[in-house]
Amino acid sequence: MATARVLAAGMLHECSNTHSASFLLRQSSFILPIKHQSINFSRRASSKRAFTCKSLYKPEIQIKQEGEPQTLDYRVFFHDKSGKKLSPWHDVPLQLGDGVFNFIVEIPKETSAKMEVATDEPYTPIKQDTKKGKLRFYPYNINWNYGLLPQTWEDPTVANSEVEGAFGDNDPLDVVEIGERQGKIGEILKVKPLGALAMIDEGELDWKIVVISLDDPKASLVNDVGDVEKHFPGTLTAIRDWFRDYKIPDGKPANKFGLGNKAANKDYALKVIAETNEAWAKLVKRTVPAGELSLL
Repeated sequence: MATARVLAAGMLHECSNTHSASFLLRQSSFILPIKHQSINFSRRASSKRAFTCKSLYKPEIQIKQEGEPQTLDYRVFFHDKSGKKLSPWHDVPLQLGDGVFNFIVEIPKETSAKMEVATDEPYTPIKQDTKKGKLRFYPYNINWNYGLLPQTWEDPTVANSEVEGAFGDNDPLDVVEIGERQGKIGEILKVKPLGALAMIDEGELDWKIVVISLDDPKASLVNDVGDVEKHFPGTLTAIRDWFRDYKIPDGKPANKFGLGNKAANKDYALKVIAETNEAWAKLVKRTVPAGELSLL
């Protein structure tokens, strides 16, 4: 099993893995060939399983806004310290070792603008979603920080036999962070997974991974879905109900949920993360068609 030293988004990692994808990251005045890393989990992931990547340096990423918020031209780009653009989807490392993952905030809690990574634009900046040329807003504020796990992808060609045979939604893995602090658009938080909700949106599987920021005062108290119920009572139900109902004011039917309409535990969430990370690795290696997705 080869060991590679990887410089990505200003962070140096030492990783051992069996899945990697070639990529060129422009760094200062030279081009450094690197490999995107994917996690080598077993099918039955366990929270006790050791992670293979160790973070040696804090990422040095700058967030730069272009255009005015709540306009069609607004974009939030990620840059390294030399000013070169990075992709929040492809270039930010997924995990830091010891069960800690990078979570990128797209929608800060208590806001309603539907922000998302533009997966079809170079460097995949964060923008406000549109429909028929108009900016999209949720009908009411979302009550948690919402965003994505980098280096993951829900493959639209793969059916999940455990969730009604639903196919992936062609996006990075969605994350709901339940901590008390409001994040900022583009902010990268260190989080630990707690559970997973299997939302089915118009027939597509759209996982919601429930996490908590390590900076939250209650982070040390919650390590699985049972702890969430104890220390954040009603939160898992509130998350499910929010995502079930948010389209109803627009005249659309409620979304459904698989896995018995309940949140799966941490181990299951880790399995979902591992599988979508492996799918992303195949995507950037171009072993599966990218379609209109940007791999820059």
